Amino acid sequence: MLSKDFTQSRVVIVDDVVANSRLLESSLKAFGMRNTISFSDSAAALEWLQHNPWNLLLLDLDMPAPNGFDILRALAERDRSSNPIIIITALNDSVSRRTGLELGANDYLSKPVDLPEVILRVRSNLQLSQASLALHEANHTLEQRVRERTTQLTQSYGAVVRTLARAAAYRDSETGNHIVRIGESAALIAEAHGMSSDWVELIRQAAPMHDVGKIGIADHILLKPGPLSDDERRQMQEHPAIGHSILTDQHASELTALAAEISLTHHEKWDGSGYPNGLSGEQIPLSGRIVAICDVYDALRMPRPYKEPWPREKAQAYIREQAGKHFDPDLVALVEGLYERIETLQHDLNDCVQGD
Repeated sequence: MLSKDFTQSRVVIVDDVVANSRLLESSLKAFGMRNTISFSDSAAALEWLQHNPWNLLLLDLDMPAPNGFDILRALAERDRSSNPIIIITALNDSVSRRTGLELGANDYLSKPVDLPEVILRVRSNLQLSQASLALHEANHTLEQRVRERTTQLTQSYGAVVRTLARAAAYRDSETGNHIVRIGESAALIAEAHGMSSDWVELIRQAAPMHDVGKIGIADHILLKPGPLSDDERRQMQEHPAIGHSILTDQHASELTALAAEISLTHHEKWDGSGYPNGLSGEQIPLSGRIVAICDVYDALRMPRPYKEPWPREKAQAYIREQAGKHFDPDLVALVEGLYERIETLQHDLNDCVQGD
């Protein structure tokens, strides 16, 4: 008897001689195989095999078209371990045997068959099928667990990033909504620029950390209500490098690496007059060029203790005026088509009502 594990395995028999298929089917049923199906019409068999699940195929070769070789070619992309095929045929010459095996058959038996040997070969191939299916299921389960764990880790990274960004904003005159707006508007620009969805999501999470280096700036400078002295301004301009140092790690993730890049470069200017390294043009990473526009526009549109919010027309005119100076001119042109969506973000994530 075959193992109880095989009793429900779907075995398909394809032979144009009905007597042959009945003999095989009755022999399998005698050994407990209850889930067999036979075809004498090879075309109907191929159609069924291509659209239904099965565990083992017992295939004759010498049939009207499509013959057994044609069926093997049609099933060439199957998983040979999960869906093994045993050829059972009167064609016992070496060329037919070699061709059948080259086309993907797992085993080859010549007629007239020895039925006990057929049962042994069936058992061996069903063991292969079941082991392969079990492995696929285990791999699927493992992949699902990896995806779930990756999602959890991504959420954890995001939570740490947002917490650190809020910590920096808490010491400044900025608000929690400011850092969220920077992330969302940066993602809008990145998407419009044609960046991949993964990169868009990365900059959405990384951009809010652009000013994390302000954690390292002394309170009497960071919170000073009036103009800064030259020395105080010089110290304030150290915050990009401080942020980069905080975020840089030899085991950095893509997220923290991009956040470090943004922190270091979002105060650089297209014409080279920015800080801390005086980079110009495309020397400035795209992430820094994007966040520079987002940061300035948000600062202009939102009220601060030392200023009223700029009207949208004035703020947008300033961004245009700074194309090729402060900002990447191509990004400035791109942002022209995004202002309505950015303004919606401003409204939905507002700190208070700003001027029109």
